[in-house]
Amino acid sequence: MSASPAALAPDMPAHTVDAFHRGRFWLVQPKQGGHRAGMDAMMLAASVPSSFAGRLADFGAGAGAAALAVLSRCQAAEAVLVERSPEMAGFAATTLAHPGNAHLSDRASVLTADVALSGRTRSASGLRDNAFDFVIMNPPFNAAEDRATPNALRKEAHVIEDGLFDNWIRSAAAVVKPRGGLSVIARPEQLGAILDAMAGRFGDAEMLAVHPRPEAAAIRIVVRATLGARGKLSIRPPLMLHAASGNGPAERTEMINNGLASLFGD
Repeated sequence: MSASPAALAPDMPAHTVDAFHRGRFWLVQPKQGGHRAGMDAMMLAASVPSSFAGRLADFGAGAGAAALAVLSRCQAAEAVLVERSPEMAGFAATTLAHPGNAHLSDRASVLTADVALSGRTRSASGLRDNAFDFVIMNPPFNAAEDRATPNALRKEAHVIEDGLFDNWIRSAAAVVKPRGGLSVIARPEQLGAILDAMAGRFGDAEMLAVHPRPEAAAIRIVVRATLGARGKLSIRPPLMLHAASGNGPAERTEMINNGLASLFGD
């Protein structure tokens, strides 16, 4: 489903304008290069409790899908879309300016900054300590050999860098308030790196695995935790993207994808 791009700047790179949450918000995103949002962003957004009414930072926001999905479901939330790439930050800004997002844009802003920065350099970039109630992140999590691409913008969005989880989660621990939340979506094999990065920072972690079908291995994990908490990891019932038969999405997946349910049931 697409909207007319008439409101967009005439010099915008090749793009599409796509509806999410059944038309409750729209995303202006690259047509070919760069990262195009989909189910990962919707699952990450759904990990935020439906009652959330604080200030959220979306690390590596891209065109803004996850942050806007949180705002669409959480009516009192505010969000800062944090993106390192100036080109993708431009898409995010254009997304917020789209007429179909007028009901959300006064609760959102874009910050062009590298979330891997630390200390005073991070603060100077606009990511100040204790400034947020929740951080969500969908970091690049493909190994270079898994996702080779000649497109620089797509590579930046998809290919993991050494120490990425520790750098991003360290920054999340700095910018969230005490007892603030963190949610990460990644591949199952990266659970160890995520938990190592959370150790001593975030606790009461909950992990939910995402499976294509009941008989298939997980393809994604979502981990949610609380800054300064000391509880141990708990494993929640998994999410099945599809039912045992047929190609359509499972009912719960459809609700999550359209902002009608939360991932962890709160």
